[in-house]
Amino acid sequence: MDRASIDTRYKWNLDLIYKNKEDFFKDYSMVEEEIKEYSKYESTMMNGATELYEAIDTFYSIARKLEKLAVYVSLLFDTDTSNNDSQALKGKVDNLGDLFSKVSYFLTPNILKYDYSDIVKFYEEEPRLKDYEVVLKNEFRYKDHCLSDSEEKLLSSMGKMMNRNYETYELLKDSDLKFGNIIDENGKEVELTCSNYSVYIESASRKVRKSAFDTLYKTYHQYINTFASCLYGNINENVTISKIRKYNSVRSRCMYADEVEEVVYDNLIDAVNEGMGTLFEYYDLKKKLLNFDELHLYDIYTPIVSEFTKKYPFDSACETVFSALSVLGEDYVNTLKEGIKNRWIDVYPTNAKRTGGYSGGGYDTNPYILLNYQDKYNDMSTLAHEAGHSMHSYYTRGNNSYQNGDYAIFVAEVASTVNELLLSKYLINNSNDDIEKLFVLDNLMTLFKSTIYRQTMFAEFEKDIYNEVENGGVITADILNKKYYDLNLKYFGDNVVVDKDVCYEWARIPHFYYNFYVYKYATGLSAACHIVTGILSGKEGAVEDYINFLKCGRTKSPIDSLKVAGVDLSKKETVTSSIKMFKDTIDEFKEIYNRVYKKDI
Repeated sequence: MDRASIDTRYKWNLDLIYKNKEDFFKDYSMVEEEIKEYSKYESTMMNGATELYEAIDTFYSIARKLEKLAVYVSLLFDTDTSNNDSQALKGKVDNLGDLFSKVSYFLTPNILKYDYSDIVKFYEEEPRLKDYEVVLKNEFRYKDHCLSDSEEKLLSSMGKMMNRNYETYELLKDSDLKFGNIIDENGKEVELTCSNYSVYIESASRKVRKSAFDTLYKTYHQYINTFASCLYGNINENVTISKIRKYNSVRSRCMYADEVEEVVYDNLIDAVNEGMGTLFEYYDLKKKLLNFDELHLYDIYTPIVSEFTKKYPFDSACETVFSALSVLGEDYVNTLKEGIKNRWIDVYPTNAKRTGGYSGGGYDTNPYILLNYQDKYNDMSTLAHEAGHSMHSYYTRGNNSYQNGDYAIFVAEVASTVNELLLSKYLINNSNDDIEKLFVLDNLMTLFKSTIYRQTMFAEFEKDIYNEVENGGVITADILNKKYYDLNLKYFGDNVVVDKDVCYEWARIPHFYYNFYVYKYATGLSAACHIVTGILSGKEGAVEDYINFLKCGRTKSPIDSLKVAGVDLSKKETVTSSIKMFKDTIDEFKEIYNRVYKKDI
């Protein structure tokens, strides 16, 4: 679509950030000057409490203005990625951010030259410094893992050498691999790519699905030793850095950053392993409904409710989402309504617009949402999902200072998934169309299968391969293939044929370079299930506690902020509750299916 032809109310209002380019460049020039002058604090910040406060406060003042500039140019660029002027503006702000990083390098090392007991005394001398107590406490958490000035400088100088294994991996996977052609459902020869594989693996034609699966992994097999070398190099790099910084392991370093105990990771794996029977029941159901003698891995992404074609136009989808989220209270829903009215959302796909969807914005802007809405159920679900992110940002920023007005990645997917679940539950309980209910339940089962189980399988694989290296072992392609294949056997059970070529799948999963990140998807959904169960069951205080969680920001650790919402991820029961919701979803699907089709499955 041509952007000019779209009604203004469906395009986000960036004039609220800067009315024109003149206002933008006025701020840009001001921030540029402030950055150039910031280095003066290197020689003054150690002179006392007031000087330390001024250095920290000025840093966050500049960061806040820089964020506003960055948000504006990023949103501007994403509406038309082909616009050279927007590209240039984005480049200028990126360069300004790089300059700020360079001139402010001294701030953390100098702060850590103090003992925290000195900082406590400074709070009495300079009460304004107390505004940054959370920041300072977090800085001092890392003191035992910091090196001498010369060692830090040396490590910093090696920055360009880091992550090269990941960059090589991405270039190989996305640019150099050629998978060849397959025949699609219409008998047409088409090139298989990383991007369109997801389309063909969900094809209604089993022949197309098998061809896509076989063709993809045949190519990965050809380069599997190179992929193994990249991953092994990345693991060794992380192991070395963790040892240098005096962590017990790479996992402990990564989870330390989230303020999460390793028991959370282990409890997740244990709970999911104990709840494997529910996943096997799901695959048994899928096998029966697809009417296959054998269910192969290239069949598991096939929708089991394919005849549903209902459209969800954006305006009516908004009303449905408002109704679904009404259980969160008037303030929540009215704020979201006002946000959409005030053009938080860029709704429709247009020429050269960034694909996908996200929630963005900054402390001094609206929590903008990018969509590429096309009237499908998944588009409405994405609307609810991204609205969850934006409302989380709205409450966090509105109830905290700039330095505390954000939330950790560990809890980032909780609010979005709560909204997805509430939308699904609303449609299941209120739709007059049983096929729509089955379609929603099918999507919900897929969410549990993909997020709770698949991501936990990834987490278990990542734990195993790091343990291998950290205990003095060596990782080769054969070792990776065997470990990954054995895990697939465990996670798919007896009712799924685990095709041998899936042993190469680890090579196409970029998350194994994200360093113990994937478990957060599963813990996020587990937390969301626990919260939604409490809200929909009418548990006293559940809604109020959830809204208070959304307001926490950085004032509490991620684990402690979830406890505000009644979620304790240190207990396996939290994960178990999500598996119970999965089981209930399967049972509800069976009950409706039996009623509609007069069958007993």
